[in-house]
Amino acid sequence: MANRVTTGKRDIEKKKQQKREEKQKRKQERANAGTRSFDDMIAYVDENGMLHSTPPEKSKVEVDLENIAVSTPKQEDIVEEPNQGRVEFFNEEKGFGFIKNLNNADKYFFHISSAPQNIAIGNKVTFEVERGARGLVAVRISII
Repeated sequence: MANRVTTGKRDIEKKKQQKREEKQKRKQERANAGTRSFDDMIAYVDENGMLHSTPPEKSKVEVDLENIAVSTPKQEDIVEEPNQGRVEFFNEEKGFGFIKNLNNADKYFFHISSAPQNIAIGNKVTFEVERGARGLVAVRISII
């Protein structure tokens, strides 16, 4: 017969009691080690991003007031050049097409209502991009 190890209720209770005693011992050891104060847990960061246990010395740096930008530029001050692209696809019957941006190779949908009447495949155009119902679309298209 194979050796079987059986554990009775007494053995199980002894193991539980041992675990409780070990846990209580560990708890007591932590309590005897002393408590850590909040000051022991604080770390300070200097201007270079290094951690220290003591506060860094305060150093003042002179800042030229003219170099501080307090606001964002006005919309009319931002000069945005129109995008340049080439008409990759155009369906005259359905009245839509796609323009490929020459700068970043993105393709934009356009509708005939925002393009000149004589637009055709291969035309180089300038256009602006706006958000449409299904993503970015080319508008205000003009042939170069």
